[in-house]
Amino acid sequence: MSGTGEEEGGGRQDLFSRSALAVFRLNGQYLGVAEELAGPAGLTAARWQVLGAVLREPLPVSGIARVMGITRQSVQRIADLLVERGLAEYVPNPAHRRAKLLRPTDEGFAAVRKIGPGHAAFADRLAETLGEEGLAETVRVLEGLIAAMETVTGMPAEPATEPATEPVRPVTEP
Repeated sequence: MSGTGEEEGGGRQDLFSRSALAVFRLNGQYLGVAEELAGPAGLTAARWQVLGAVLREPLPVSGIARVMGITRQSVQRIADLLVERGLAEYVPNPAHRRAKLLRPTDEGFAAVRKIGPGHAAFADRLAETLGEEGLAETVRVLEGLIAAMETVTGMPAEPATEPATEPVRPVTEP
């Protein structure tokens, strides 16, 4: 090391690049698994993801996009398809006259429930491979990386839906 910080900065740049490549690869793996799990329920990974975002409470399309970290236009297209298929519906938003809320219909909840057994089985296999503590630590590290990226980019932080310290429970959100 020369003390100029170049080696240190280069090491940081390499770590940032490696983390980005790892996240991209992991995203591809998650999407592949999600497609396999969602298929038997007649859903795609993207449709399951949007439905999963509104299982607990209806949200406007812009809110879903913020939680998912994708564009509002992408969510709008998928939300419209879910409504067209009868899996979700738009309902009035008391906070905003024009921005309707998306919520699952009974058919939408039923479709997500069909994913449950496969989702649980995959979660069990992953936990067996990583170990319960390893899986919880992985979630903590990923949530920490998300929070750091939000700080560095100035994007508003979204609270985690479930802390990694809580016991694992069968949830069929992607």
